[in-house]
Parts: sequence; structure tokens; C-alpha cells
Amino acid sequence: MKALQYLAAAAESLKGQTENAGGNGDLAGTVGLTLNVVYVVVGVIAVIFIIIGGINYTMSQGDPGKVKKAKDTVLYGIIGLIIALLAFAITAFVMNAMEGNV
Repeated sequence: MKALQYLAAAAESLKGQTENAGGNGDLAGTVGLTLNVVYVVVGVIAVIFIIIGGINYTMSQGDPGKVKKAKDTVLYGIIGLIIALLAFAITAFVMNAMEGNV
């Protein structure tokens, strides 16, 4: 339930940022808000995968199959987090370029 509260707070914060940027119902503001919410959700999921992988690693008791699976889970979580951050940076750059702020 805490995760949903954090997501709601993040969405509310992003909505305020969109309104401050002149996003009162325009397409760019709506798209930006939607993408930002998606990035937050993907980031939270990636961090959860990293945590699950770490727990599985500590619970593997040296079993090579379990250790490999846990390391892969952590690796994929990190890759997902990096992709989400890069996607955010790219779309922020494109949105700023479209608005003429670059």
C-alpha cells in the first residue's frame, strides 16, 4: 500500500509540474505527464526486482543454479533501471527541443 501512496504522490507532483509548464490540457503536457508516470512505475518495478534478486541471492545457500538466477534478476533489474533513466533523459530532451528550450 505504501508503494501506491508513493506513486500517487509522484503523479500529483508531476501533474503540478505539467501545469506549471503550461500543460493545461495540451497534448505535450498530457504526453509528458503520462510518460513521467510510466517512468516512475518502471523505476519502482526495477528496484523491486533488484531487491528480490538480492534476497534470492542471500537465500540461495551456495546452490549454483539459484545464485545464477538471483544474479540474473539483479542484472536485469539494473538494466531496466538504466533503460528507464535513459528513456526519461531522451524524452525530456525531445520535449524541450519541441518547446524551443534547447
